[in-house]
Amino acid sequence: MNPMSIVEIKNLSRPLHQPLQVAYCKDFGCKLRGLTFRRALAMDEGLLMDNLRESKLDSAIHMMGVFFDLGIIWLGEDLKVIDRQFARRWLSILSPSRPARYILEVHPDRLGEFEIGHEISY
Repeated sequence: MNPMSIVEIKNLSRPLHQPLQVAYCKDFGCKLRGLTFRRALAMDEGLLMDNLRESKLDSAIHMMGVFFDLGIIWLGEDLKVIDRQFARRWLSILSPSRPARYILEVHPDRLGEFEIGHEISY
């Protein structure tokens, strides 16, 4: 998979209300940029960052340069939701409650579609 492939996120525990197509990135530059400087995020868009290993520090996110609120979902190695939080534009610096491998950033209205323990696929 190249660093900016588009993947479809599926919630295997509870079907999503509508499709969710996200950019998948695992290289440092892609993850560093994230969704900064974009002006908006559609309901069916997002970003899935792959840290290649579980870590609490590497899974922390910042909202500097992000012009809109986000729903943040952290996933473990097994693609199960381990934490989820609402991130405020420009203000938030967040990390998961325990080490995570993946960070899924979605429109904040989609955050309720993911609960701790849900199994995700892409």
